[in-house]
Amino acid sequence: MNILALLRARFKPVLESLADDAGPLLEMIRPAGDPKFGDYQANFAMGLAKKLGKNPRDLATEVVAAVHVGDICETPEVAGPGFINLKLREDWIEQQLAHAKNDPRIGIKRVETPRKYVVDYSSPNVAKPMHVGHIRSTVIGDALCRTLRFVGHDVISDNHLGDWGTQFGMIIYGYKHFADKDAYKAAPVPELSRIYRVVRGLMDYFDAKKQLPELIEKLDERTAEYEAAKSAPEPADKAEAKKQKKEVGRLQSQIKELNEAIESTKAKIAKTEDSPELKKMADEHPEISTAVLQETAKLHEGDAENIALWKEFLPFCEDEIKRVYERLNVTFDHQLGESFYHDRLAAVVEDFEKQGLAKESQGATCVFLDGFKAPMIIRKRDGAFLYSTTDLATIAYRMEHWKPDAILYVVDFRQGEHFDKLFAATRLWGYEDIELKHVSFGTVMGDDGKPFKTRSGDTVGLEGLLDEAVSRAYKVVSEGDDKQPDGPQLDEAQRKQISETVGIAALKYGDLSQNRESDYKFSYEKMLALNGNTATYMQYSYARVQSIFRKGEVEIEDLRTSSAKITVEHPAERQLAMAILRFSEALDDVLLDYRPNYLTSYLFDQLAKSYSSFFENCPVLKAETEEQKNSRLLLCDLTARVIQHGLDLLGIQTVEKM
Repeated sequence: MNILALLRARFKPVLESLADDAGPLLEMIRPAGDPKFGDYQANFAMGLAKKLGKNPRDLATEVVAAVHVGDICETPEVAGPGFINLKLREDWIEQQLAHAKNDPRIGIKRVETPRKYVVDYSSPNVAKPMHVGHIRSTVIGDALCRTLRFVGHDVISDNHLGDWGTQFGMIIYGYKHFADKDAYKAAPVPELSRIYRVVRGLMDYFDAKKQLPELIEKLDERTAEYEAAKSAPEPADKAEAKKQKKEVGRLQSQIKELNEAIESTKAKIAKTEDSPELKKMADEHPEISTAVLQETAKLHEGDAENIALWKEFLPFCEDEIKRVYERLNVTFDHQLGESFYHDRLAAVVEDFEKQGLAKESQGATCVFLDGFKAPMIIRKRDGAFLYSTTDLATIAYRMEHWKPDAILYVVDFRQGEHFDKLFAATRLWGYEDIELKHVSFGTVMGDDGKPFKTRSGDTVGLEGLLDEAVSRAYKVVSEGDDKQPDGPQLDEAQRKQISETVGIAALKYGDLSQNRESDYKFSYEKMLALNGNTATYMQYSYARVQSIFRKGEVEIEDLRTSSAKITVEHPAERQLAMAILRFSEALDDVLLDYRPNYLTSYLFDQLAKSYSSFFENCPVLKAETEEQKNSRLLLCDLTARVIQHGLDLLGIQTVEKM
């Protein structure tokens, strides 16, 4: 049961009789911020009364007299200047809990009008190992798919793999010039990863050699500007003086950034020049960047040798990412990579030209869009296609074969302008009756406030991240088990199994608990903490309920189907019952703007905190009567089931012992 939706439905006919558009007014019925004002509060009377020329309190009283909520709520109270406070009847709460106690969906109804969604997420370049940057797209996309499916929508998940781009040109070039063929035969993936890193390193070396003089020149310019600004007389006008001071600070900041960039660039150069082996490779392959592009072009043009190598390498690369997905408990309905659409790209450009939607500009084929300074290029001067062309072909394929109502792209915020142009071009192309949404997200940061890197400055590998989280979880689990009053309860195999579940859950939940649009600072310690808004705490809360059942030798499935009733006489019981019944509202909040952190907030701030208060104030196994004990056991069970369902929607597993 979605209580908020039910209350809004009851108020709707009354408000429609008073206003042309009742929607915004209904949205002003929300859960009360303070329990002393009831469970829900309606705050629309003040604004509506002004439009109608009435007294807000009188209008609120008029609405209360007309609305029919007596079967759900106690008599509504008009407070202050016109707030309407709503407190649910305890017998009605108990009825909802009675329905939920033996319902596999815990009272959550499916949507009345299901939509078809395509969710495009993760999308790694398969020729190189997945890194920390892939964690956000992967876990956010997976959580949205699970939540949309649970509430009744038709969902198609598609992993749009990068299996056709420059990275394969790099591997093909590396294989032809740097591969250890024996090592490749023995273990293909490590050797392919090694030659990719070699080629990437050499390309970075030549880029750094080119960039260093430019950076030094920029530094000299900014330093001169800084010295001039710093030594300039202070203006008498306060505003001008403030402006001058701000300019000095800006130049100082730029000088700092340029010095850091110069040091980083010098380090890239030194990495190659300090290694005789790498320096020899660099001397022998001075045009490696151009050569890689040529190998990529040959692949795209159907060169037999490069196509054969691509077909040979691709399964190894896909097996590598598949292993990571298995550990993350993430699956996809489809994995249609860029290569799948390669033969469709020319037709996309041709159709845009045929409809007069694309024009030639400086030799390239461009789509000029209202509101954008630069056009979207769909074919370069040399005839090569771009990501935008592939994305248009992908949309056309999805519309033709899947006919979705919405396509969600769970992609880094830095691609915002690309998607703005893509969606505008898609509308121009004639696809108007579809929701296109860029579900953007921020960056995973290190302690230094910069994108999370290894000590050597490399991007952190995702599998290494998982291994470290599991290793740290093992320590947490072992220390907790060793402190048990009756001695350790887990054997070594159980500790390892629980650690894998707890460690990976900590990473996923730590990411999902963030506002997706914000950057966040990565911290194993915070993610694995046994208190606070963490997966570890939520898993512990679930395991604590199971330990009560074990200790009391309770057959909970028998109790669910029995005639035992749930009562909410104690305030902590009522608070927990309300938290359980608001699960459906939390799911609505998640899907309103595709934000999984609303679910983590609900699980911790409402459910887990309410259960903690209940646990402290309401003895379960030592309850005063058998009826009270059974009621509280069923409340514990509903809490555990909501935690388990909620975590499952986030792609996180629970453990029975911890």
